[in-house]
Amino acid sequence: MFLKIHRSPGAGMVVAVCDRELINTTIADGEVEIRITESFYGNRVATEEEVVTALRATENANIMGERSVALAVRHGIVEEASCILVGRVPHALVLRL
Repeated sequence: MFLKIHRSPGAGMVVAVCDRELINTTIADGEVEIRITESFYGNRVATEEEVVTALRATENANIMGERSVALAVRHGIVEEASCILVGRVPHALVLRL
């Protein structure tokens, strides 16, 4: 999995996680199109432990891919029912208010 942490003064952080094979691809579902870029999701391979630690520490996360979403579900970070499919790719957002 790739992991990138975006930090913005006053806005906190956003954790971006995606399955490795999805990087630099585009997925589509009807009129929805998502570009999975290295600039957003990063190019650093992270361990499952690093991903879980980052997801637990953030208020906002964007998680893309079968393994990445399954990891977040398995660790109680997101509920399976709140995940969507974009095309055939699982996707989850974490927004804690």
